Amino acid sequence: MYQNDAMKVLTGEVRLSYANLTTPRAAQQGGEPKYSVTLLIPKSDAATKADIDASIQAAANDALTKVWNGARPPMLKVPIYDGDGVRPSGVPFGDECKGHWVMTASTKNKPQVVGIDNINCELSPADIYSGMYGRVTVRFFGYSNSGNKGIGCGLGNVLKTRDGEPLSGQASAASDFAGLGGTPAATPAYGAAMPATPGAYGVQPAAPAAPAAQVPWATTGGINPITGQPM
Repeated sequence: MYQNDAMKVLTGEVRLSYANLTTPRAAQQGGEPKYSVTLLIPKSDAATKADIDASIQAAANDALTKVWNGARPPMLKVPIYDGDGVRPSGVPFGDECKGHWVMTASTKNKPQVVGIDNINCELSPADIYSGMYGRVTVRFFGYSNSGNKGIGCGLGNVLKTRDGEPLSGQASAASDFAGLGGTPAATPAYGAAMPATPGAYGVQPAAPAAPAAQVPWATTGGINPITGQPM
């Protein structure tokens, strides 16, 4: 409970992943764009986990009559997962999720993201990124959509507490091409003279000129012995 709202929680310090806090994004093609963030909650933070569990139960009790017509779903879908396990799709969570509870919150309305040094001033988009740390307000609610019943998590506002290593989700070129690169051979600067070393840079030395053919008058002083005329 937070601010006397049984369904609202202020988390302890969490790490933010998939932070779409400055521009809304549709989860699926054709879906409604929303602001969203995935919270990585340390398993060591038992107090935040207990607050979340209690608020989920409060949301379920509220939805029992308002949303589910008095019939509580036998298998209640909740928005928090074990980061040491797998996603609902069966795919394992990323390494950054290990040792954490993982929960995604979203909203149609743009959340305020402020810094701990000045909660009255919103941060610039350059200071908001996946990988930073913060405290977040969330509010749980029951839903019923095309036969699917469960508990959703609405995003409130974000208080950035400190910077962290960015979670870009993109590999570097060095890791993609590891083992393929090498040190390129030196090449002459543009406009520089080619080296004189024969064979360098693929230039083959010129073949020696063939010796002049030996003729009978080559040593007679330039007079053709046959015609008697000067050469």
